[in-house]
This record gives sequence, structure tokens and C-alpha cells, in this order.
Amino acid sequence: MLIVAALYKFTSFPDPAALKPGLAKLCCQNGVRGSLLLAREGINGTIAGTREGIDAVLGHIRGLPGCADLEWKESTADEMPFGRMKVRLKKEIVTMGQPDVDPTASVGRYVDPSEWNDLISAPDVAVIDTRNDYEVEIGTFENAVDPETTSFGEFPAWWEANKHRFHNKRLAMFCTGGIRCEKATSWLVEQGVDEVYHLKGGILKYLEEVPEQDSKWHGACFVFDQRVSLEHGLREGGHVLCHACRRPLLPEDTQRPEYEPGVSCHRCISEISDADRARFRERQKQIALARARGEEHLGAREPSK
Repeated sequence: MLIVAALYKFTSFPDPAALKPGLAKLCCQNGVRGSLLLAREGINGTIAGTREGIDAVLGHIRGLPGCADLEWKESTADEMPFGRMKVRLKKEIVTMGQPDVDPTASVGRYVDPSEWNDLISAPDVAVIDTRNDYEVEIGTFENAVDPETTSFGEFPAWWEANKHRFHNKRLAMFCTGGIRCEKATSWLVEQGVDEVYHLKGGILKYLEEVPEQDSKWHGACFVFDQRVSLEHGLREGGHVLCHACRRPLLPEDTQRPEYEPGVSCHRCISEISDADRARFRERQKQIALARARGEEHLGAREPSK
């Protein structure tokens, strides 16, 4: 049994590049794999390993500037969900494209999972899902608005085009682990939105703490590793990943004629060219050869919870 820890922290790192070597070395020494992003605005990522390994890395991160009160979400995996460890430097730990947003200065009001149902049931509340379209498609809260964005960077433009729909409404926003809605609510507060709330700990904390019989969540939650999706109680869901377009699929989708492992699925077959397909087939060939040699080749999206 392996521990999977999803974490983020908005804090000031004047020199994030100086933090990278020590963090990467510690992860490798402890057999921890996954992806961590460092930027001047903080840290974001998901890592997996033994209990001892995860504790060592989390202890190190808590020692970084402003991270003493770091919070994270834990789930489990029977097999290692990452192929390697990546520590990367980024301009933003979650890309919104709004350089002046500072969640350490202003942010929406946190709502604990135990209080979320009451909030989103109120008639004067509009619930907004800040995740991408492929995530929303496999699960969301009842009556949530789907912005139909393909990346988080599209959210500000979507809001500008749709804010008239939410006149005199309180806003309740959510995402996978909390980072996107924390940044989105910070931006909305700066835009003059008076009452904006966000789910503390995100969907993952809600699925962990709220009993399924009381839940207002429908479907599964996409996660950024090889488990692909999680359900209530943080049980591993039944989705698989199309390694061509990186969208989640149901097992029965792999029986459709459009599906070719690593090459296409029914969602992306019309989006890719013959040259893309040839390139993807060559990639699959190399992956098969690597596996035959006993090497691992697992990929996952970078975290953007």
C-alpha cells in the first residue's frame, strides 16, 4: 500500500530554483515519485511513496519558507502511480495568466466539507466548477455550472463573458484539491465580487469526509496520476486514460473501434492528423520495448488541482 499526497501552498519563494536540488534529491533518496512544481508564488504537486518516504518529503516541505502550516490530502494506491520524480520550475504553480493575483493577500471564504452541502443548496448561491471540461465530464456537484474551459487560463475570459448571469448571487467554487478555486476566488475578490466561497481541501477532501449517502457529488473525480479517477471514500474509480489526448475513458470506451492504445480514442480521433498517429504509434512501440526491458514508462498530467 502506497500513500499518495496531493499538496499545494501559496507562499513567497524569492528564489525557487535554489529549493529544487534539495527537494529532488530527498524525493529520490526516499523512493518518492510524482511531480512537484516550484514558482515564486509557492509549491504544488502530487507525490507517492511509502509512509516513511512521504513523511520525509512533507517534513522537508514544511521547513520551506511559509510552509509550516502546509495542508495536504492523502489517498492510497496498490501500485506506484508515477513512473519517475519531476521537480520543475514554473512561472505559476497553477497557470491562470493573471500575474497580479496573490492568494496570500486576498482570497474567498473557505467552507469546510461538512458545511458545503448547506451552502450549495441555498437558493441565492451559484456553484461554479473551476476545472477543465474533461474533468467535469466524469463527475461534478449537482447543479454546478460548467465553464467548459480546456485550461484554467481560460477562466478569466469566461467570467468576463458570463458574470452577468450571477448578478445578486453568492458564488461557491470548487476544484480537485483547492488550488484552482483558491486562485480563482482571489482574482474575483480583486474584481470586486463581494461574496465568493470555495471548498476547503477541494473535491478530494469532500469525498474523504462526507458520507456517500449524504453526498451531493455525482460521478468520479479526475486525478493527475495513473489511477485516473477517485470515488467516495477515495476509492480508485474505473476510468482509464487515453494516452493520446490524456482524457479519461470508461473501460467500455476501449472497446470502441476508434480506440487504439496510445494512439486515439473516440474523443480525439477527429482531432489528430495521420502524422500524429504515426508518431504516437512509434511512441507506443518504444514504450513496449522499454517494458520488455523491465523499465517503467508512466506518464501523467502535471498537477493543476
